[in-house]
Amino acid sequence: MDLTKGYWQVPLDADARLKSAFITPLGLYEFLTLPFGLKGAPATFQRLVDRLLKGMESFAVAYIDDICVFSQTWEDHVSQVKQVLDRLREAGLTVKAEKCKVGMAEVSYLGHRVGSGHLKPEPAKVEVIRDWPAPQTKKQVQAFIGMAGYYRRFVPHFSAIATPITELCKKGKPDKVVWTEECQRALCALKEALIRGPVLANPDFDKPFLVFTDASDMGLGAVLMQEDETGQRHPIVYLSKKLLPREQNYVAIEKECLAMVWALKKLEPYLFGRHFTVYTDHSPLTWLHQIKGANAKLLRWSLLLQDYDMDVVHVKGSANLIADALSRRGGPELPQATGQSDPAQFSLEGGRDVTE
Repeated sequence: MDLTKGYWQVPLDADARLKSAFITPLGLYEFLTLPFGLKGAPATFQRLVDRLLKGMESFAVAYIDDICVFSQTWEDHVSQVKQVLDRLREAGLTVKAEKCKVGMAEVSYLGHRVGSGHLKPEPAKVEVIRDWPAPQTKKQVQAFIGMAGYYRRFVPHFSAIATPITELCKKGKPDKVVWTEECQRALCALKEALIRGPVLANPDFDKPFLVFTDASDMGLGAVLMQEDETGQRHPIVYLSKKLLPREQNYVAIEKECLAMVWALKKLEPYLFGRHFTVYTDHSPLTWLHQIKGANAKLLRWSLLLQDYDMDVVHVKGSANLIADALSRRGGPELPQATGQSDPAQFSLEGGRDVTE
């Protein structure tokens, strides 16, 4: 649902009208309703919609004036849409009928295609990225990274692939960039990763989560997964991070532990308060909660991890393909099928088992 005229449905009180005054050649005017362009307007309107949907968060969410109602069955959908419409009527708000869609199996929402338990990039926006020319200035580089970065959750080892491009944005670099062959390869790799039509699964909070983490000399990688009814594991979100210069000097166990702490902090909205399993190819991390010694970093991180209800399981490096690839610098090549049936091995595209 799309609310008609957005902010203009919110009246201003007398004091606020004075503050909205502006001068024209024809005289001084004041807004009677919330105008577009005020610094606090988006937050004010978002608070209004959040209050409107209070108590219905399990089936209705909103971003500014776009309200999304999602249901498991048609009967639930009819009932829940009616509840939202009743709230809108009580609040005196209106929606634009031609922009409303009801009973859709899949919809476009905030630059994504959402529905049927899957999340995909919006095809139209991917087309824009595909046709993006090689940047010539630092500002153009930032524009491309900002656009592509909106879909980084769909791109395994995004940070590593984009490194040659992001290096051009460093402080002190000239405004007119030197576009190298390495930069062009990174540009093509990011475009190709999005054009392939990556698909992520929507999280099911009634099922346990699985977290795979890994670290290399170059960066950190992680993937959040869940199993479906058939036992297939599907990715929910990919994470990757380039190590800072000081972090590159950490010893192996410190890097692996940093990968775990970093990933769990990033995934906290999914994991906190729930039991989950972390898979790592570094066996010492399985007894991290029992660690003793003088390594201040590990002791501090061990205390941070005590906030989580988790099991830490060691897997062979060959069975931790996704997180391992996410942590290493390189192109978007996918792991090749090995013919083995190890359930921890997956491809990086769509969460399909490597053996398929």
